[in-house]
Amino acid sequence: MPNPKIEIFTTPTCHFCQLAKQYFNSKNLEYIEYNVAFDHIKAQEMINATGQMGVPVIRIDGRVIVGFDRPLIEKMLKIGLKPAA
Repeated sequence: MPNPKIEIFTTPTCHFCQLAKQYFNSKNLEYIEYNVAFDHIKAQEMINATGQMGVPVIRIDGRVIVGFDRPLIEKMLKIGLKPAA
């Protein structure tokens, strides 16, 4: 299975952004971080995709998750799921 493309839209002071990055790092998953406090083009892209300005916004293979929703992230990444018998 190829590595998923993970993008995370963050701000420097966002606690849940830090948790999301720590989670991805703990799983040795590469991600692209966009600091929307400084990157206004990515900030607008995030708003267009979600309709809101809250962070983190995580995009996995083009599918958007708003917030650090670990169960949903794990489901999308299929981490820790046992194969069907």
